[in-house]
Amino acid sequence: MSEPRIRTVPEPIPPEIDRWNWGAFLLNWIWGVGNNTFIALLTLVPFFGILIMPFVLGAKGSKWAWRNGRWDSVAHFKRVQRLWAIWGAVIWVGLFLWFAVLFGGVFYSLKNSEAYALAASRLQASAEAADMLGTPISTGFPWGSVSVGGGSGNAILTFSATGPKGAGQVFVNAIRHDGVWSIRSLRLKVEGRDDPIDLLKERSVRLEGAHRRVFHSAATNDSMTLADQMASITPRGIAVRDLK
Repeated sequence: MSEPRIRTVPEPIPPEIDRWNWGAFLLNWIWGVGNNTFIALLTLVPFFGILIMPFVLGAKGSKWAWRNGRWDSVAHFKRVQRLWAIWGAVIWVGLFLWFAVLFGGVFYSLKNSEAYALAASRLQASAEAADMLGTPISTGFPWGSVSVGGGSGNAILTFSATGPKGAGQVFVNAIRHDGVWSIRSLRLKVEGRDDPIDLLKERSVRLEGAHRRVFHSAATNDSMTLADQMASITPRGIAVRDLK
């Protein structure tokens, strides 16, 4: 005659602990290891673990922890789980503050960078930008990167520009050489227009009566017109045209 099988009935869950577990929700797999609830390690599974398991642990964590652990009493269980919830809140608040300080420092450094100040000044002095956006032109917080090493550096920034007539986005590429910043490209993308405006394109310069004025070179004693003199000293990238 065979012996009757002994059926193990799970210990009932006290109603006062059958509630949302904030420690399990906030610390998930860390809480699971500390409470012998290793199903919480599923939180480490990409996508599924991050999006679903924290909510499953928050809803069922108290039941699993009660059955998997050794507790002196319900009061002991509630005290331990409260500590887990407090530490979870402290860690998450600390992470939030750390990220806020980190991003705040990045925004502050970009906003106060010489590259951004130079680009904003050039934008506000542009006649084309004034025609499209109106005046005054206000600029928003920049986003991008600024790297500086010694006397050299590089900056790639974008920021918003707003005026009475419209709004747009500014794209900047600037370099630093021998401690001095200069802009390599400055483009304005106005809302409602497909093509961006190049704010650094070559401009024509007109000098009235330039052909009548003559300069003498001290080195060669040769004569040259003002147009020739200007062409010889014009920096690279700037053209002098329409000289008559």
